Amino acid sequence: MTRPTEKKKTPAPEAGPASSSVVAKEATAKPVAKPAGTVAFVGAGPGDPGLLTVRAVELLAAADVVVTENQDEVFVARHCRPDVEVVDGSVGDDGQALSHAMRAKLVVKAAKRGGHVVRLLDGDPFLYGTGSEEAAACVKAGIPFEVVPGVTAVSAVPAYAGIPLTTAKAREVRVVNVAEGALDWDAVAAGKATLVLLSATATIGDVAKAIMSAGRDPETPVAMTTQGTTTAQQTVVSTLERIAADARAAKLTSPTITVVGDTVALRDTLSWFETKPLFGWRVLVPRTKEQAGELAAQLRSCGAVPEEVPTIAVEPPRTPQQMERAIKGLVTGRYEWIAFTSRNAVKAVRERFEEYGLDARAFAGIKVAAVGEQTAGDLLAWGIKPDLVPSGEQSAAGLLEEWPPYDAVFDPIDRVFLPRADIATENLVAGLVARGWEVDDVTAYRTVRAAPPAAPIREAIKSGGYDAVVFTSSSTVRNLVGIAGKPHASTVIACIGPATAKTAEEHGLRVDVLAPSPSIVELAGALAEYGAAARLAALEAGEPVLRPSQKRTATRRKAK
Repeated sequence: MTRPTEKKKTPAPEAGPASSSVVAKEATAKPVAKPAGTVAFVGAGPGDPGLLTVRAVELLAAADVVVTENQDEVFVARHCRPDVEVVDGSVGDDGQALSHAMRAKLVVKAAKRGGHVVRLLDGDPFLYGTGSEEAAACVKAGIPFEVVPGVTAVSAVPAYAGIPLTTAKAREVRVVNVAEGALDWDAVAAGKATLVLLSATATIGDVAKAIMSAGRDPETPVAMTTQGTTTAQQTVVSTLERIAADARAAKLTSPTITVVGDTVALRDTLSWFETKPLFGWRVLVPRTKEQAGELAAQLRSCGAVPEEVPTIAVEPPRTPQQMERAIKGLVTGRYEWIAFTSRNAVKAVRERFEEYGLDARAFAGIKVAAVGEQTAGDLLAWGIKPDLVPSGEQSAAGLLEEWPPYDAVFDPIDRVFLPRADIATENLVAGLVARGWEVDDVTAYRTVRAAPPAAPIREAIKSGGYDAVVFTSSSTVRNLVGIAGKPHASTVIACIGPATAKTAEEHGLRVDVLAPSPSIVELAGALAEYGAAARLAALEAGEPVLRPSQKRTATRRKAK
């Protein structure tokens, strides 16, 4: 009898014709077809990477394939997995430009391989783009798709230029693609509607004449903006009668967004992007690859164009045994304190912890010190709240100033673990010893000079092509001068603290900006204040607002 919880075993088929027929039937069965993938037509916006929608970021993060065309690689670098496949949708294997139909086939082909395909298009996929044609190709191929609208340049570029398209008095907007062929300008330009013109760069003279012939006043304000929403944005404000000459003089390049109408006059009041304190400044950021991003983001928020040039590289110590003994001593209770004097020190100790299968719990019962807010932030991200962060100067000297002396009654252990760089100074160690502490000064990482940057960057550094250089440590000063030479005298030099400034001066550099406290946020803010003051001084003097590199060029022209 079979128990209720048991299943009867099916006897194996006996050898013979019946068994053979079963095997043959299984052998001829068709394999299950791999399901086709999906396609998302995603609007990349007008240029500013920060204008991507939340849904666009989600889809890029999940993408197996991204088909691009003109978009900056920053979209993929910021939001996609490292193993994502990037397909150039602008040219074929033969280097020839792809037609709309060929691009649609490329998208369908990628989707048929399976997985999630993101087709990244400028602006909005269904507005002045090929998204609709490519989506129709997906329908024909039976491939599911979705459309993620993007911020369109039609509204974004005027907004970044400080030009509203409508007001209480100007309520009508007409968007005109000048490249569409013959237009009825009498109908297009009739009335007082604000006109937004696309593809008018090369023909703006003829277009302006047509609009005036349709009845618009020759003094009607006009604004042309190129490279809108990026830190290279340039806007020329003129009138219908003079815009062609002014655009030629400014050497505007395609694509541009042109606004015609009375709302252009509001730019004097509402311009917010091009008036940022460091707008268009080319700023050199000599940091390690891992750390340059945060400072670059701060500078970018002030309108600058940061260029990250690593001058130092962080490498493990040549002999790891010292760190191994120190980590073991930390776990076994050898130390009363551990002091982190840099973010690199936090990173080095954390990496070693992870190698040994340890986590933040190993710090239980140990007092933790951090040299400043940035280092403390990295510790908090690790789950460790520092017991001591200097309230004044955020440096080794500031840390030492607030460090408590050893007290045999209250401190059961008299030893401090100090993981640092191989080139760290001895001042902190000497100060701790003077306070009664024993110090294990351990090399947690080495800082080595990076390879020289490319020749064009070296030339820009020495010739004044950069508007500013921001130094975040003495080693970045020494290494930049060593691998690329001294920055030009016209370049603004900004330093994170007194020690860095002293090193810069020792190398013959004039320090223009000193952060009030040694932090990346304060450094970027101090440079922004310098830029804002220079801009204000130029405006009050009735002079054009020029960047330091432009002043240097203008001076050279005058000298000639």
